[in-house]
Amino acid sequence: MFVQTKHRFSVKEYYRMAETGVLRPDARVELLNGEIIDMSPIGPFHGGLVKRLSRIFNLKAKGRWIVSTQDPLHLDDHSEPEPDVMLLKPTPDDYTSRHPQPEDVFLLIEVSDSTLEADQAEKLPAYGRAGVAEVWIVNLNELTIEVYREPHFTGYGRKTIVRAGDILAPLAFPDAAVDVAELLKK
Repeated sequence: MFVQTKHRFSVKEYYRMAETGVLRPDARVELLNGEIIDMSPIGPFHGGLVKRLSRIFNLKAKGRWIVSTQDPLHLDDHSEPEPDVMLLKPTPDDYTSRHPQPEDVFLLIEVSDSTLEADQAEKLPAYGRAGVAEVWIVNLNELTIEVYREPHFTGYGRKTIVRAGDILAPLAFPDAAVDVAELLKK
């Protein structure tokens, strides 16, 4: 009996497809768990929130981290997603010689509306398995932020939900607090 299996692409094969034109240069895709995933269009609220997060965290950085927006994160040989925002450890070359890896990430943020279920069910476990220390999922549908800490093999050990009226800070930088209401305002 023949059993069908999926072919899992490696990061190397993924880049080769882009180099040879199999993937168009303007394709909005990312590699997760060996599968090439089409990325959703970015609406105004989503895009504006990514810009707001970038502005807020750039102002608070004071050289302690690099703010990365919608850039690749090399999780493993079969996953290279493009999170909305990351606070990264500074490097002398600003990551020009390699993509950041989980140990380089202080905080990873996904802004989610139509992608909420996929971010929770697919990306979050991949981030936990890879050891990303802290993930925030900004839930635009409910105007909340899901905070995930204590990564482990199946995801995260701790989940907290914050709302307007709360103050939230990255675990690594308690002095870099943000007002959730200000962050989520339209």
